[in-house]
Amino acid sequence: MKVFNIFSTFFSTFILFFAPPLFAQVMHDSIGTEFIRTVQFTLAGSETQPPLLPLDGPQRLQLSFDELSDENHSFKYRITHCDANWRPDGLEPYQYIDGFEEGYINDFESSFTTLMPYMHYTCQLPATYTRFIVSGNYLLTVTPEDRPDSVLFTRRFWVTEQAIDASVTVSRASEGLMQNQEVSVTLDWNKQRSPRSGVIFQPQYIKVVVQQNGRLDNIRLLPFSNYSGSTLCYQWKPENIYPGGNCFRYFDMSNLRATMYNIQRVETYGGEIFAVLRPDEDRSHKNYSPIESLNGGYKINARDRNNPTLESEYVWVNFSLPLERPYIGGGVYIVGQLTDWRLDEESQMEWNPEYKAYTKRLELKQGYYAYQLIYRPFGDREGMTSTIEGDHYGTPNTYTAYIYYRGPNDTHDRLIMLRQAK
Repeated sequence: MKVFNIFSTFFSTFILFFAPPLFAQVMHDSIGTEFIRTVQFTLAGSETQPPLLPLDGPQRLQLSFDELSDENHSFKYRITHCDANWRPDGLEPYQYIDGFEEGYINDFESSFTTLMPYMHYTCQLPATYTRFIVSGNYLLTVTPEDRPDSVLFTRRFWVTEQAIDASVTVSRASEGLMQNQEVSVTLDWNKQRSPRSGVIFQPQYIKVVVQQNGRLDNIRLLPFSNYSGSTLCYQWKPENIYPGGNCFRYFDMSNLRATMYNIQRVETYGGEIFAVLRPDEDRSHKNYSPIESLNGGYKINARDRNNPTLESEYVWVNFSLPLERPYIGGGVYIVGQLTDWRLDEESQMEWNPEYKAYTKRLELKQGYYAYQLIYRPFGDREGMTSTIEGDHYGTPNTYTAYIYYRGPNDTHDRLIMLRQAK
């Protein structure tokens, strides 16, 4: 059985940013068993909205996942509050949640008409008569009911106060005009959403973290740059400049009886289904061509079935990137929601000298998937889009700014605003 490493190369860099307690473990989205697949954690009622809740709002989150089994099992979840670095901060449950921080996942259905049997589980959070009482980063941990120390998977989510007004703008960068994008964040004291927010508008209490799409390796802590009247500005620094990258590649295997977009062929043998994608290509020297995609997301779908959630097949998908020779000094990774945005051994492609190509096989549920091929030099934290994808200033990336606050008397990091921009 494969066990995915619960540590992330990216999040270890937060040690440099915030100097958290050394004994605390950095948490991120992870799956600890090969039998759990297609974990989706979103705002209830939406397949694409991230797991973000406003503090004291009526909204709930929707968790769903598949277990590759023909028998149902009992699972349990627990909720933990984390600091801005995604490390458990030691708060007691009564300090961050009104109600129970643990619960059971009891709703399940069995797949039908599929070659690979699986059980589909769903759960909504927070539970009835339960509410979050502080904002910040939260971690959801799912375990077997009878083995609470055996982690099946973890998922991060956010509770935000929306206490201040933040503006996020994306523009053509002043350096690398044809390749880069520049992100600027401003916080306005005069436009506080709540007069009782208790926010002291001083840079030493505020952290501004920016994320490009869902990537984990190039999240930036933006340095404070200047005041402009009553506004705190985070702009004009090297950390604000991002390579534009390229539009996400994608493939559609929602119909396994006919070859859909970027599917070369589909085969069934040994009781399993295999899909071979059309070979990817090096796009670093090609002209930019905009493509509509999910910016690294995916959507489960089976066109010839009435219930895609329970009737979609699991398919071994074969990726390939033909090259004259392998890259020396770095690896190639498949990056997107399909690999939890990680750059690790589970997403890394392998060089095949016989075919002169990088190859990788992933087991995915039938549907539509978007992804990128990222090159990362060995030992580096951040991957590079320029090597395989190419960088273009006009790429429609989504940037998310997380505004954290910890005042002199606070015992935890508050998430006082979250803003997105393209």
